[in-house]
Amino acid sequence: MQLSRLLKKLDSIAPLAQAEPWDNVGLLVGDPRQEIAGIMLSIDYTDAVAKEAQSAGCDFVIAYHPPIFEPIKRVLAGNVVFDALRRGVAIYSPHTALDVADDGTNDTLADALGLENRQPLRATAAKATQYKLVVFVPLDHVQRLGQTLFDAGAGHIGNYSSCSFRSPGTGTFFGQEGTAPAVGRPGRLEEVPEIRLETLVPIEKVDSIVRALRQSHPYEEPAFDLNLLAPSPTGKGQGRIGTLPQADRQALFHRIKHELELSHLLIAGPTEGAITCAAVGAGSCGDMLDDVIAAGAELYLTGEMRHHDAVKAVAAGITVVCTLHSNSERAVLKRLKKRLEQVPGVPPISISQSDRDPFVIG
Repeated sequence: MQLSRLLKKLDSIAPLAQAEPWDNVGLLVGDPRQEIAGIMLSIDYTDAVAKEAQSAGCDFVIAYHPPIFEPIKRVLAGNVVFDALRRGVAIYSPHTALDVADDGTNDTLADALGLENRQPLRATAAKATQYKLVVFVPLDHVQRLGQTLFDAGAGHIGNYSSCSFRSPGTGTFFGQEGTAPAVGRPGRLEEVPEIRLETLVPIEKVDSIVRALRQSHPYEEPAFDLNLLAPSPTGKGQGRIGTLPQADRQALFHRIKHELELSHLLIAGPTEGAITCAAVGAGSCGDMLDDVIAAGAELYLTGEMRHHDAVKAVAAGITVVCTLHSNSERAVLKRLKKRLEQVPGVPPISISQSDRDPFVIG
């Protein structure tokens, strides 16, 4: 199977556009045109995972954590990336895109806890995609200018084109010495009936549309505004917050261990009593503690947390449950495997057995 087919499926499961802006996601090593014989899933791409993938005949590794994160200046022998390049192994990382995705990392962790009525703990800020262009033009030129803007790519709303709003008003100007106004004369205050024309401009076309505006507008110095539009909420985000049927903390600890296949948990704060609201954040999500507190959660399940954040949580009466970092993420690999296996003709998929959290409780 050509890798490009799997890349499309992966982006449909966890759209890369939803990843955090600081992250490094997607295809990190490889050629979309290469043929793939076997797939291995892991949290980290380590020497042990690389050897396991080689033994299993897997030439495509989906490593949740990106093995290339900071910019690198050299790729030398002894580095796992060098070895992957030499052997033609492709590496893909979904990381925070999978955290945000429906049925992704955070939803898997929320299911382990039994969260109901869940929603993102911290909403992802959508990227702005449009400006609103407001331009003022004499009445007898408005049709021509409007069509010029539409031809240049302005005025699209969904499946509708040539969209604009037009309202009449009065424009004033005083032409200084050396000007040649299209209406009136220099040296006196002019009042001109004008139309306020508003339309939408895609960010990627703003330069060409403004050039078209200047070329088509009758004035020497056309007056216009470009207002960056706030994007609509996506409903996506990091972490999850939700409700629980009256749940006993001790019962929840046992459930978490069973669902995530763990023998131990790190717990701070109250360990007894019932709760009705909880939050989850896969990985290292101590930075979302203020969101947890503001949301009124009584328990927070995450991978790891700094000492001072744990102290702050306990002071707020919150039970913090830490699984160790990658133990909060690994359960999603089973779900990802099942979804990839739905692709017709997909090669064999396995989950790494050598991939594990570097920490153990002795």
